[in-house]
Formats: sequence, C-alpha cells, structure tokens
Amino acid sequence: MNPKSLYSIEQLSRQDILDILSMAELFEKNPNRDYLQGRVAATLFFEPSTRTRLSFETAVNRLRGRVIGFQDPKVSSSVKGESLNDTIQMVSNYADIIIMRHFLEGAAKYASEVTERPVINAGDGANQHPSQTLLDLYSIKKTQGTLSDLTITVVGDLKYGRTVHSLISGMSHFGVRFIFVSPEQLGLPREYHDYCDEHGIPVEYSHALTPETINDSDIIYMTRVQRERFMDEEDYEAVKNAFVLSADMLRDARPNMRVLHPLPRVNEIAMDVDATPHAYYFTQALNGLFVREALICRGLGIEVQ
Repeated sequence: MNPKSLYSIEQLSRQDILDILSMAELFEKNPNRDYLQGRVAATLFFEPSTRTRLSFETAVNRLRGRVIGFQDPKVSSSVKGESLNDTIQMVSNYADIIIMRHFLEGAAKYASEVTERPVINAGDGANQHPSQTLLDLYSIKKTQGTLSDLTITVVGDLKYGRTVHSLISGMSHFGVRFIFVSPEQLGLPREYHDYCDEHGIPVEYSHALTPETINDSDIIYMTRVQRERFMDEEDYEAVKNAFVLSADMLRDARPNMRVLHPLPRVNEIAMDVDATPHAYYFTQALNGLFVREALICRGLGIEVQ
C-alpha cells in the first residue's frame, strides 16, 4: 500500500486536513502549473459521475498531466469477469496514480492494498467520499472564515449519503454542532450516531426542516435522495420529495448562512434559491478542482509552492 493513498477521511489528522486546504488555496490562486508533466493518472469510474470525474480530470489537465481510464465499466474488462484485483494490477503498469469510484463499500481501500500506486477514493458505495468532504470543508472555511464553532444542518438521505458520512468524520476535528434532518427511513446509521457520541459531537435529530432549524444554521447541507440506492421504486417515491428548500424559507436565515449540496440536485433545492446570496453549491463544485489538484499532488509527493 502507498502511504499517500486516500480511501477514507479517517486517515487524515486535523493538521493533514488544514495542510490540504492550504494547498488548495494556492491552486485557487493559480490552478495552471506543470507539476504533472510526464505523469499519467488513471480515472476508473465503475459508477456514474459528472462533477467528480470531470473535476479530477480537469485537475490533471491543468497540472499538465495525461488521463487514461473509463467512465463506464461496460467498456472495461470487468464485463468479461475481470476481478478488481486484476484491473488494478493492470492499470498500475500504465499510470502513476489511480482515481477510482466503485459501487462496493471498501473497494478503494482494497485497491490501495494491492498496488504501490497511490489510490484516491472518488466514492465507494454508501461508504466514503473523502475528496468531496475536503472540498466541502474548503467551502465552509471560505464562506464562514473558520471551521470551528459552527452549526451545520444536514438534510435528506443520511442513510446512504456517503458525503454525509465523510462530512461527520471530517468535521469531528473542529468542534461543530450537527442537526440531522431526514425521513425516518433514511436516518443516520447507528454507527454514525455512535461516532458522534464517541467524539463528543453535539447533535440533534429531526424529521422536519423547521424555520427555527434554518435560522439557527451556519451551513445547510442538502442531499439528494438517491434512487440508485433503493431496491424498491415505491420506497423511493415515498421519500424523494420529503424536503424541498425554497427561497421563501430563507427569509430570516443568518446573513452568513450558505446552502451546500454535493450535486446533482433533483427537487430538493428549488431553482429560486439560486438567486439568493445563500446559494453556494455551484462555487462549491468549482472548489473541488483546487482541492483535487492538491490531493493529486499529495498522492504523488509533489511539493506545492
């Protein structure tokens, strides 16, 4: 295993996170550099992606590297029955770093164990999405001026939302309070209840997104109810529009409050929110470019100045 592989946000200390965010600040000032001249990155996406894949590939291109890989497993040898081990071993012959999204929880960690190339987890099932968490933290720090002493309200799919699970772990270093709002059947898994208890994270749980909750929040983190995680279409239909945030609901929100979303959105944020000063999700996606440039350089041991 390469020690610079990143398969879980749990691998990072508080200082590691701050160092990565500082590196991202440097890339925001100048995203176009020659750090990857002569290097190849493999992007292996066994699950659909738009922002994550494009931002990683843009990061490689802006650093003057080359990209190989696939965005649809149907065009890879996995459809012929090739094992993940064999795919990773083969790709390791061609690439300096591997960026992988997979539908199985733990796939990225497994990949990191069978290659000496650094592996970056771009999402593994309902488990973790560490690069998304780091861009979320970067966005929170930019909008709030700090990562500490904030109230973060997370709304929607808390059961399957890997961005939510990673966010809890990432923010555990910074003394925040969480308010979790979800339909009953999409509540936070017990292991993350326990995690919050073990790390002394103050939490509240609700099945309603009330004006009081909105007005008490520094960050509202909306999530999509993920159709692809449901085996039964009726179960999905019952909860897909459980929470819809509209501009009218933000009338008395704190001036500093920002709405984040890992995207894509479906119905959970009304279009009229886009025109409010609270909307930040599109800039949040842009921040992913700078954070992922930092993660690629970190993985390859490149010093950024």
